[in-house]
Amino acid sequence: MDIKTNPWDDIFKEKGRFFNHPHADMPGIVNLLKERNASAVLDLGNGTGRHTVYLAQNGFKVYGMDNSPQATKSAQEWLQAEGLTADLKYGDITEPFPYPDAFFDALISIQVINHGDNATVKRIADEITRVLKPGGVLFISVATLKNQAKTWEQIEPNTFMPLDGREKGLLHHFFTPEELQGLFNGFEIKDTHLDKGQHYCLTAVKK
Repeated sequence: MDIKTNPWDDIFKEKGRFFNHPHADMPGIVNLLKERNASAVLDLGNGTGRHTVYLAQNGFKVYGMDNSPQATKSAQEWLQAEGLTADLKYGDITEPFPYPDAFFDALISIQVINHGDNATVKRIADEITRVLKPGGVLFISVATLKNQAKTWEQIEPNTFMPLDGREKGLLHHFFTPEELQGLFNGFEIKDTHLDKGQHYCLTAVKK
């Protein structure tokens, strides 16, 4: 069993910036954040910067954290090209986040926290809860059981490792809606739905 922690760094080195457009729900999320007078927003697993740039364009004070040095570099270059700034950090999101308690008004994370086993996912969810202010907005999307590649090895219940494809060796935890909501049971759930890519999306507010 060859588990890779971050094949995406190699992918970004090879292909460059190939996620160019924000998630389809982001305009609505931006409107919600503005209605709630949010300022500081964390893009957790910012990749090459599609949401970091979008949020900065909309006037937020944006922070980003990603475990790919290449992605962090690409995101910074994109920001500079747009004349924008954000506080980007390279770091392991499975470890304690380098931010104080109740620091952020909002946090977004798109198809990121599903890359780990049950214990890892729980640690990340706990850190998300810790760094969000009461009343802070969470928008998150994760893989579901409908999102499967050709060949998988099961590691534990609902956690699999692809044996082929560009994410070969990268753990995937497939969520049910009930499981994701349970991870954030200290939140008021505002919306849940499947997006066009069959990712489960959750919008919630920390109580």
